[in-house]
Amino acid sequence: MEANRIGRRTVLRTAGALAAATAVTGCGTLMGNSESRGSGGGKKRLVVSNSGGTYNDALTKAIYEPFAKETGITVTTVNYQSAQIIAQVKQGRPQVDLMDNSLLIFQKMVGQECLEPIDHDRLKSIKGAGIAEHNLPEHAVGKNVWASLMAYRTDSLKRVPKSWADFWNTDAFSGPRSLQSAEVDLPELEFALLADGVPLDKLYPLDVDRAFKAMSRIRGDVKKFWNTGALPAVLLGRKEVVATSLWGGRADELIKQGQPVAYQWNGARRMTNGWGIPKGADNTDAAYKLIDFSLRPEVQAAFAKLFPHGPVVPAATKLLSDDVLATLPTSPQNLKTGFDADVAWWEKNRDAVTKRWQEWADA
Repeated sequence: MEANRIGRRTVLRTAGALAAATAVTGCGTLMGNSESRGSGGGKKRLVVSNSGGTYNDALTKAIYEPFAKETGITVTTVNYQSAQIIAQVKQGRPQVDLMDNSLLIFQKMVGQECLEPIDHDRLKSIKGAGIAEHNLPEHAVGKNVWASLMAYRTDSLKRVPKSWADFWNTDAFSGPRSLQSAEVDLPELEFALLADGVPLDKLYPLDVDRAFKAMSRIRGDVKKFWNTGALPAVLLGRKEVVATSLWGGRADELIKQGQPVAYQWNGARRMTNGWGIPKGADNTDAAYKLIDFSLRPEVQAAFAKLFPHGPVVPAATKLLSDDVLATLPTSPQNLKTGFDADVAWWEKNRDAVTKRWQEWADA
């Protein structure tokens, strides 16, 4: 998942406004202010790791810059992979104060004892905010939500597919499909189970045997198990497939280009990006201040206007237009029809499922 997060980033709605935003200069390098880090409790620079690209641009515009203006604390960003930070922590020399990554990655880091527990009492923005419990684990704080969903060509299908059961129904909705490979992210076993009749609230723990049986039923109609975030939109845009799973936001870009494409929120799989503090980080006070700032409703809304990830704070949705809400997985309407990936289950079972997927795909 992590290695492909930049590929999931879509073109910003307000790209012109972000032209002056911080640029990514490469993995493991600073992406902003070159001010020395300094020492002691009076540090005025916070080093944050994120995945870079247009995601970093949106964070800079909506969060980092207004935070620096309010607090005087400059945010410098790097795009270290979690493996690099884990190695730094184990050596006792973490080079970042705060990480922006998926809760699944943080679950992995907890198992390696590389994250500080979060003191939620230090975060005023959390109190009474209505943030879902699964977005407030012991060692992280969720901040924005993305989703995998179904997209399709309206000129190739006579009827609108309304569920994964329809996606799997190749008689009534004929044409080649595409689904995600385990090479790029979590295999889409949940979609197979939904297609096989499992209710949204009964998905976990996943029935892996049943899921692979359902995957086998559609395998002959899958033109490509995509292995990069950009590929499903390319296949759909070229009319090589009539329907595909893809990361939220990708279909919006096709629609903006005038392509006869639509997408379906029913059965969307949600994942959360959040904040984590590496064990041994020495600027935790500033890290907590940035986390708290990022969870204000107005800040959450400002980010959602720039990037198609949903706020974790419900009050933020009241500050967004209907047009923006329609593209977000945490809008009140879209929340009802999707589900949240169980990161604890996936962290425990991912290696075994991936191995089985590879054997199944090669058979």
